[in-house]
Amino acid sequence: MTVLALETSCDETAVAILRGDRSGHALFASEVASQVAAHEKYGGIVPEIASRNHLIHAPRLLDRAASAAKTRLSEIDVFAATTGPGLASSLMIGASIAKGLTIGFGKRYLGINHLEGHLLSPFFVDATPSSRKSEPCDGGVASTMRAQGDIKPNLSLIVSGGHTMLVAVRGLANYQLIGHTVDDAAGEAFDKVAKMLGLGYPGGPEIEKYARGGDPKRFDFPRSMPGSENFSFSGLKTAVRYLLPKIGVIPSEVEGSRGVTKEEFQRGPSTPLCFARDNKLLADLCASFQQAIIDVLVTKTIEAAQKYRVDLVTISGGVSCNQELRRQMGDASSRKGIEFRGVEPWLCTDNAAMIAFAALLRLRAGFESQLTEEINPNLTLA
Repeated sequence: MTVLALETSCDETAVAILRGDRSGHALFASEVASQVAAHEKYGGIVPEIASRNHLIHAPRLLDRAASAAKTRLSEIDVFAATTGPGLASSLMIGASIAKGLTIGFGKRYLGINHLEGHLLSPFFVDATPSSRKSEPCDGGVASTMRAQGDIKPNLSLIVSGGHTMLVAVRGLANYQLIGHTVDDAAGEAFDKVAKMLGLGYPGGPEIEKYARGGDPKRFDFPRSMPGSENFSFSGLKTAVRYLLPKIGVIPSEVEGSRGVTKEEFQRGPSTPLCFARDNKLLADLCASFQQAIIDVLVTKTIEAAQKYRVDLVTISGGVSCNQELRRQMGDASSRKGIEFRGVEPWLCTDNAAMIAFAALLRLRAGFESQLTEEINPNLTLA
């Protein structure tokens, strides 16, 4: 069976082709067009720009994917697309294209929950030779990725720019939501604090970069909602906002400010941020902020795994690319005798390979969708 999947839930346009049967699966193409450059100057996603770019990128990616997989669209068995959650104007593009191809070629259609794609991605096993590990994975990948079909019960942390949640996974489509953010997602907190500091977008990689040389204990930021399985990061963001003037820094996010660009930051003392003259201060601030987020994510995940008596912890989503988070989650899991499984870095951010994988597993289990099913920007996982 061959599945072509489209992912357009936010700002990445992605197409993947996955072939599989009960003995295994192989990824033949995975194409991603990023829109970071288009949204960076706004410090966040602009829905209208995102949907417009999906329309531009999708046809090209479909052609590239079919070429990489050495197949024709007419040979695809099932067309799948992310139908939620996400930006309505973006979801509509991918779902409409998948439905159009389904009708045009007389095939089957399957709508996939974006969060389920992330949730299942740790079971997408990398068989790529080690010599190719450093290569970008937004091009065609011919027969190098194999997927493990059995979904082992686990405690899953999905952590990204739009979502932070803990899910007890007992099997395919058998999920229990344990905890979720009551305000900002972890990735959103990274983005907003990075903007305050005049750093680039997306904020997570920027803060992680500066944090590597910093002291995570220099600033004592709050760890919100201890004892609860839910998350809250808005207070942490506010704590950073109020700290900056106290240490002689003018946040770039003050009302009426145009913000501080990377170029202004790098020019030196003329910038309103004192970090250009004190790189150690910036490193310590980033490290302390990052550690506050990691402490909360790791503590709540391990406590939930113990409470629900699972021996496997998985993490997925864009923020799970953070190497310090992965290291500390792995160490904490090991200390408690719990197996830890992360996701290949290229599968952390939005991609269509995880959507194709979820579609194949669902098809094998007998799930199907109707063409009349609508997108749902607020689609829940459990």
